[in-house]
Amino acid sequence: MEPRVGNKFRLGRKIGSGSFGEIYLGTNIQTNEEVAIKLENIKTKHPQLLYESKLYRILQGGTGIPNVRWFGVEGDYNVLVMDLLGPSLEDLFNFCSRKLSLKSVLMLADQMINRVEFVHSKSFLHRDIKPDNFLMGLGRRANQVYIIDFGLAKKYRDSSTHQHIPYRENKNLTGTARYASMNTHLGIEQSRRDDLESLGYVLMYFLRGSLPWQGLKAGTKKQKYEKISEKKVSTSIEALCRGYPTEFASYFHYCRSLRFDDKPDYAYLKRIFRDLFIREGFQFDYVFDWTILKYQQSQLANPPTRGIVSVHGAIYFCWSWC
Repeated sequence: MEPRVGNKFRLGRKIGSGSFGEIYLGTNIQTNEEVAIKLENIKTKHPQLLYESKLYRILQGGTGIPNVRWFGVEGDYNVLVMDLLGPSLEDLFNFCSRKLSLKSVLMLADQMINRVEFVHSKSFLHRDIKPDNFLMGLGRRANQVYIIDFGLAKKYRDSSTHQHIPYRENKNLTGTARYASMNTHLGIEQSRRDDLESLGYVLMYFLRGSLPWQGLKAGTKKQKYEKISEKKVSTSIEALCRGYPTEFASYFHYCRSLRFDDKPDYAYLKRIFRDLFIREGFQFDYVFDWTILKYQQSQLANPPTRGIVSVHGAIYFCWSWC
């Protein structure tokens, strides 16, 4: 008997892991449509899936937010059924030999700032901004960036009064140390500025191929976090962004100039990158580095263009890991 979820979905092979729980490929039994199914053992020490499902409901309808199809308990598992999405930006970064062009990074930055802004507009912080938590869509939405994994998200203000949470110190690091903001390393309560600073590190990671505080060795997790923090503090914004357009340094200076409860000027950040994009003479045609690479590979494998679908002038591919 094949495993079923909510009497509506067939459980398939494992396709990944989130911050909490495993992710499987699933199929809607009636429509044959493929979905993503996230499972979390009900005996887990810190259950997150119910909380995450509530977050997705709050964010539902936003551009680049996956739809929740079903949430419930099945046997020993909490189960969240969602839209199936394409590869993560970490997958695509690896596919492109761990370097992305300025054009691709700027096209991504525009959408990623929009996603973070939308989450903030709903009174939540993401608190784990990293390449693995941004996915491309599938089919007609292959060029759309999605933001996922809200297990660590936190409400930063009252939804109706917009009263901001209080400033606090001595907080443990929440999220991924590699992309954590300076203030997060210093134990300061996170706010909107920190999600944006983390996003800046993600963009530099894509451009540079790595960050200066990667690969540091330490005995314990705590010692490793301290080493990352020390390296981050001792790396100036200018050194981090050396050799790349000054807009990236401007982005960091702006994020770090924000006070704890300031509302960031998202439009300003998008504008500096859009102006750079235009100045470089790029076309916002959604032709990313992986689009070209995948096309070249398919040409070599199946001349002339088998396995490629062109819709509205854009090229879409079927990814082997989807």
